[in-house]
Amino acid sequence: MCGIVGYLGPRDLDEVLLQGLRRLEYRGYDSAGLAGLGDDGTVAAVRAVGNLDNLESALDRTGGLHASSNGSGAHTGIGHTRWATHGKVTEANAHPHFDTADQIHVVVNGIVENFAGLRARLSEEGATFTSETDVEVIAHLIASYGPIDLLEAVQRAVTELEGHFAFVVMSAREPGRLIAFRKECPLVIGQGDGEVFLGSAIPAFLRYTRQAVAIENGEVVDISAKGGVRIYDARGNVVERAAEEVEWDDETAEKGGFDTFMLKEIHEQADAVAETIADRTWQPASVDFGAEFDLSILEQATRIVIVACGTSYHAGLLGRYVMETYARVPVDVEVASEYRYREPVLEPTDVVIGITQSGETADTLAAMRVAREQGAKVLAITNVMGSQATRDADGVIFTRAGLEIGVAATKTFLCQLAVMYLLGIKLGEVRGTMAVERRRELIAGLKAVPSAITELLEQSADSIARAADAHYAANFFLYLGRHVGLPIALEGALKLKEVSYIATDAYAAGEMKHGPIALLDDDTPVVVVATNSPVREKVISNIQEVRARGAHVLAVVTAGDEAAMSEHSDEVFPVPLTDWTLQPLLAVIPLQLLAYEIAVRRGLNVDQPRNLAKTVTVE
Repeated sequence: MCGIVGYLGPRDLDEVLLQGLRRLEYRGYDSAGLAGLGDDGTVAAVRAVGNLDNLESALDRTGGLHASSNGSGAHTGIGHTRWATHGKVTEANAHPHFDTADQIHVVVNGIVENFAGLRARLSEEGATFTSETDVEVIAHLIASYGPIDLLEAVQRAVTELEGHFAFVVMSAREPGRLIAFRKECPLVIGQGDGEVFLGSAIPAFLRYTRQAVAIENGEVVDISAKGGVRIYDARGNVVERAAEEVEWDDETAEKGGFDTFMLKEIHEQADAVAETIADRTWQPASVDFGAEFDLSILEQATRIVIVACGTSYHAGLLGRYVMETYARVPVDVEVASEYRYREPVLEPTDVVIGITQSGETADTLAAMRVAREQGAKVLAITNVMGSQATRDADGVIFTRAGLEIGVAATKTFLCQLAVMYLLGIKLGEVRGTMAVERRRELIAGLKAVPSAITELLEQSADSIARAADAHYAANFFLYLGRHVGLPIALEGALKLKEVSYIATDAYAAGEMKHGPIALLDDDTPVVVVATNSPVREKVISNIQEVRARGAHVLAVVTAGDEAAMSEHSDEVFPVPLTDWTLQPLLAVIPLQLLAYEIAVRRGLNVDQPRNLAKTVTVE
């Protein structure tokens, strides 16, 4: 979720780049940097750990990019906010990165999956690496082709790079020029009068121009003082694309053109999951957490206890199914606010996992401290670097979802689920309970999830809208699920409660006869997670019980099963086919959208639901 800015033009470079990065702060970051290229080929760079105030202070100490470039008129520059994946949060790992000769400077958003092989090859050829990051290889790879035209070098480089990324590069040999490339990660051009901007999102340059040009996947952009803007497709053909005027106000711009932050964050989930899994799944049959935490914490665990609250608790429930199935280790899941006041029985070989999006959830932190006091090892799963959870744990896994502004968790939940799968696969590997081929299948399935999310979001609008139109005035919803579908039913119900204020209950479908069935009548919408699984036929039986009472069934189903499930349901929400254990990563998305659309039809503020806060720091 890094932020990229680029600029070529007459304005003050320090101001344009720094302000552009400030408009991208919502994406989340832990370090930042700028580089300016003077007309004489001199490159000046400033990097800093922490927030942009630290970067601005560093700029002031050096006199800025202009002063550092000997007053040569540095009006070509790039900037970056980094969310750490490969490598720790250090100044050396901050962007921009550069080649050995300090000629090529690049800022990158994304992951280079084949970086290990490229790094080894380039090192043998004489490249000197100065960071722990995967993306530094881009600067050295471009430089490795020798003093050829920068456009040609980039076009050659992208054929060797694997992964998902966007980058902007400049060369000291070619002042007044920027080359950009996009593959899956966002990048957009802003065109002004005699100036050109680049940004990960339109807010980066909206204060200067409203003329935006989209960059499509696989396209290379050549920006120069002499030639303006030229776009090339993957075959090297020139692409003609006119700028479009952006009519957003500043607040809408920060929402990426979406009406609300919640909707924007739902649509960011493909990128968020990709950020969470990409560098950890570069091996086809093994999960690699690198040096993130000491894996021995988990290798010898005789039991795992997950403590969490709210949405994070639902992620923990899914984690129980995954880790018990994949790794055959017993897993308990506890509501943190209850666990902290019990007298839990823990052994030194137990591992307690605290899941907290913010890293500051008071009850979860307290439960983690109880565990440490009793001698158990504690692992934190959080989205926020430097949060209290990271200081209270023996190890940390970051979810890398980026900043989430909407109070109702969406992309942070999906990233928590992704981490649960990564942990389950890794545990299955180190404990010897999962065959290589099964690990290979699951990792391939995980890597396909981001594109499946994109497909799902494009295809689900009509069915969700019909269901919302039909049921937004209902006074009560019941949600049902079984096995891995149960945590998703619980989360779907929570989303509807949070943003629509409709009374909602969620149950294990097999438990419906033990009470909830009494709530059903002709006006009750019942949402059922009915994706393909070993319990599919059981779920169908539960659906038939619901329909016999006159209730209306809205079912999340697997693509290809629509016709069969339509016989039992009033509306079906198909999700792309994947391994049945991975279906929760997709099944939750229609439920997020349903909650959103119902709340909108009820005229409610989905980003700031009443009585709720994003981070619960009190009991």
